[in-house]
Amino acid sequence: MEFNVRGDKGNKEAEERKKRFIEAQQRKKRLKEKMEKIKNIITVMSGKGGVGKSTVSVNLAVALSEEGYNVGLLDLDLHGPNVVRMLGVKEKLFVDEGEIVPAQYSDNLRVISMAFLLDDGVPVIWRGAIKTTAIEQFLADVRWGELDFLVIDLPPGTGDEALTLYQTVSVDGAVIVTTPQIVALDDVRRAIRFVLEMKTAPLSSSKDTKILGIVENMSYFRCPNGDIVHPFGEGGADRLSVEYEIPVLGKIPMDPKALELMDEGKPPVSFYRGTEFEKAFRDIVGNLLERLEG
Repeated sequence: MEFNVRGDKGNKEAEERKKRFIEAQQRKKRLKEKMEKIKNIITVMSGKGGVGKSTVSVNLAVALSEEGYNVGLLDLDLHGPNVVRMLGVKEKLFVDEGEIVPAQYSDNLRVISMAFLLDDGVPVIWRGAIKTTAIEQFLADVRWGELDFLVIDLPPGTGDEALTLYQTVSVDGAVIVTTPQIVALDDVRRAIRFVLEMKTAPLSSSKDTKILGIVENMSYFRCPNGDIVHPFGEGGADRLSVEYEIPVLGKIPMDPKALELMDEGKPPVSFYRGTEFEKAFRDIVGNLLERLEG
């Protein structure tokens, strides 16, 4: 009897492994089909937290959608998903015919984030393998439809999320976000090197990824009297641009009102018209499109 019990257990484990393998293969097939409907996959990266990467992702996606493009915004910052709050999206995700239907910010901007699946304050405590499965599901099991752009907000650094993504899909371009300070530049260099190394990595699907450029956030502050000060230093993005021969897409000013709007779920690119903040993002979009066309 003992032998048979062990044999039954072994058979069940083998069946379970076979089932997981088949599910993984089916997911890869769905993923490939979904990604073929997306013209441009753009990652927004930084080597360091706190530089405003999600702010750039959100306003970039909104600005592209306002140019008339169909845009998806995928928040892959699994441990710190802030995109939903910044957009002010209240609706919940639902499943239709086996597919996750993304939330709609506007007619041509749809959003997916771990924040939709979590209560406030609940942490994501996952190891790498579970993260990989979650990322594949966000790509393969979401009804993205036909998109001009899928903007992907990656967490700081070059860990599981970035590596999984670059090994899974062919990324068309990367936007690197930094502040002018030296500590940020040190970490951003690591993000740049990560993208460059993925172009030659054996398992990478992103061998043609172009670093579209650098965005310098919190670049300067304009005082009420019109004077400009640089609280975090000056010329950081320009030094990186020369060092790696990568263009600067734009420089975003510090503006307390813009921060307030982001906390209220009102992207400043839409709700802060006629300001230097909005103009900076319009310039970034124009420069990004030129780089992609080039």
